[in-house]
Amino acid sequence: MNTTKLLYLEDFNLLTSPATVVDVTSEEGRDVVILDQTILYPQGGGQPYDQGTIESPTGKFLVEEVRFIEGVVKHIGTFEKGKLNGRLHSAGHVVDIAIHKLGLEWVPVKGYHFPQGPYVEYKGTLNETEREKIKGDIERVANEFVKEGKATVLRFMPKEEMKSVCYFVPDYLPADKPARVVMYGEFGIPCGGTHVANVSDIKGITIPKVKLEGENIRVRYEITNG
Repeated sequence: MNTTKLLYLEDFNLLTSPATVVDVTSEEGRDVVILDQTILYPQGGGQPYDQGTIESPTGKFLVEEVRFIEGVVKHIGTFEKGKLNGRLHSAGHVVDIAIHKLGLEWVPVKGYHFPQGPYVEYKGTLNETEREKIKGDIERVANEFVKEGKATVLRFMPKEEMKSVCYFVPDYLPADKPARVVMYGEFGIPCGGTHVANVSDIKGITIPKVKLEGENIRVRYEITNG
């Protein structure tokens, strides 16, 4: 992991600054956010650490403690909002992984990871006589994957290299954002959204419905507390 740029060394009057989230993880039951650069001072030299907030359009993280470890600044604290979004988003990817593990030849085309009725849509065929079995199989395999507790790892790479770690790479990846892959164990997902630090943080997944939606197959999912 690259070292964190220490903006406070250049301008100690900065109160706000843009930054990119490099990693979100947990240590000893506490959430940790790592940025590419920071204005928050980590404890050291007889001076206490700063406190503050890290905000995005979908989340707010309260920084309660800041530590500098081997060139990396760890912002330790609590998500005031945004953790649900990360669980929902990650659960949608686990549903996709379950479908791949089941050998269903469905191609992902759309994801809706909002709290109001999240789902993933696919191009493919759905055998009506096997609908209920498929629904149960997706739920079973998804929860087996969650219980394995794989850590999520972020990797940045050119789009043309993604096929080496991803089983599906969409053509519509935005050209104006860094090309990032989120690794769920051996499964790579091209994605720029927020995710849980470990798949086990999703807790549990239910699949209430699998249905045809126009020409697509829509897989509805929900998250539970285990």
